[in-house]
Amino acid sequence: MATVQLGQFTDDHADEIAAALDDAGIAFYAKSFGRVVRLLSAADWGTRLFVDRADLDQAVTIALRIAPDGVRRRLTR
Repeated sequence: MATVQLGQFTDDHADEIAAALDDAGIAFYAKSFGRVVRLLSAADWGTRLFVDRADLDQAVTIALRIAPDGVRRRLTR
């Protein structure tokens, strides 16, 4: 399984997207940083979600539905 980064989301959006990915049967994992890292690095402000490359198109559709403006880099298909 080759994973790709779906995007970086606010913690609330990441929780919603994770639930929707789970409901859709899409395997994913999340990487979230602690308070100290978030204070020291502006790039680590939220939760990053990763999905299987084969499920990326469906995952992007889900993420855009939940957080159309909640990602740092624009999701594309």
